[in-house]
Amino acid sequence: MTSLKLLAAASATCVIAALCPALTYAHEKPEKPAAQEQAVEHDDAGIKLTERQVAAGNFAVQEARSGLLSKRIVVPGAIVPSGDRIAKVAVRLLGTVAEVRKRLGDTVREGDVLAIIESREVADAKSQYLAARVAFDLQDTLFTRSKSLFESKVSSENDFLRAKTAFEDVRIRCDVARQKLFALGLTSDQIAALPQQPVENLRLQELRAPMSGRIAERRVDLGSLVGREGQESELFVIVDSSVVWADLALASADLAAVSEGQKITIGIGPETDPLPATIMFVSPLLDKDTRLARVVASVDNPAHVLRPGMFVTAEIPFQQVKADVVVPKTAVQSVDGQSAVFVRTSTGFEPRKIVTGREDSRSFEVTSGLAAGDPIATSNTFVLKADLGRGEASHAH
Repeated sequence: MTSLKLLAAASATCVIAALCPALTYAHEKPEKPAAQEQAVEHDDAGIKLTERQVAAGNFAVQEARSGLLSKRIVVPGAIVPSGDRIAKVAVRLLGTVAEVRKRLGDTVREGDVLAIIESREVADAKSQYLAARVAFDLQDTLFTRSKSLFESKVSSENDFLRAKTAFEDVRIRCDVARQKLFALGLTSDQIAALPQQPVENLRLQELRAPMSGRIAERRVDLGSLVGREGQESELFVIVDSSVVWADLALASADLAAVSEGQKITIGIGPETDPLPATIMFVSPLLDKDTRLARVVASVDNPAHVLRPGMFVTAEIPFQQVKADVVVPKTAVQSVDGQSAVFVRTSTGFEPRKIVTGREDSRSFEVTSGLAAGDPIATSNTFVLKADLGRGEASHAH
C-alpha cells in the first residue's frame, strides 16, 4: 500500500514539473546548489507558494460572487455575412475597364474609387447634359429678360408666353439629361463637376465603393468588357465583417424558449471566449425535411474573429435563477471524495471543502463552505490538487 502511495506521489510530481515548473521550485540565487532550491511547502493549512510561483501557475484568482444560473439550449450554426453589410458593385453602362485601383482583400472606405470604366454611352450622356445645361442657361436669361419687358409693358404677352414655353422645354430636356446620368451611376457632386472636366475625360466613369469594408470578390480584369451586353455587370463584392450573422437551426420543441431581441452567446472553440449576440429573426416556418426553424442572431465582430462560413455553437439561456455564491466549474476539484476549491491566502492556497447545489453548464452554486468575496483559484486548479496530493504522500512517508 505504501508503494502505491509513493508511486502516486512520484506521478503527481511529474505532472507538476511538466505543467508548472515554476510551481515546484522557486528560483534562488545562482550560487546555491540545485538541491537547496526552494520547493513547494505544505502544512495542515494547505500549499505554501511565493508570489512568483503563484504568478507562474496562472491560477486566475477571482472573488466568489453572486450570479445567475441558467439552463441553456445548445444550437449548432454557421457564420454568414450580415445582409446589411454586404454590397455588390455593378456597372450600369456598356464599356471597357480602363483602370482597376483595388485588389482582392483591400480595405476600402465609402466613396473610394474601385475602377474606371471607359464608355461611349457615358460620353454621349454627359455631352447631352452639358449641351442641355448651356441651352437652359441661355433660355433662363432670355426668359428673365422677356418677363421684365412684359411686366414693364414693353413687350406683348405673346412674346412673353413664347419665351416661357421655350424656357420650360429646355428645362425639361436638361432635367431628363440629368436623370439619365443618375441612372448611369453618377452622383450629384460628379454631375456638378462636369462643366470643369476636360473633354477627353467625358468618356471615363469612376466606379466608387458604396460602403466601407474589404474587397471579398473581384470579378473583372483590366480591359474587360462590362455592362448590359458585356460579360460582367457585378465587378466587386464588398463585405464589412465588423458585424456578422449567426445562422442557427433550432428544433421546433425549443422555439418557445427563444424570442427576437433575446441575448445569447456564440462560441467557436474552447480557446476563445464566447461572444455576445442578439437574436434578430425567428422564422415562422419549419424546414420541410429537417423540421428545424431558422434563427438568425446578430454578432458584433470588431476583432474579425468570426469569419463567414465558420461553424459555431450558440448557447441560448432560459429559466435563469439567482444564487448567492456561484463559482466556475473549473474552480472545483474533488479532494478526499468531496468537492473543494482552493482559497488564496497570504502564503499560498488552502483547500476549502464546499457543498454545491444547483448548476448549469458553466457554474456551480455553493450552498456552504464559501462566502461571497473569498478569493479562489479558477484556472489550473488540477495542478494545485496534484501538488496537494504530493504533499500528503510526503507526510505519510
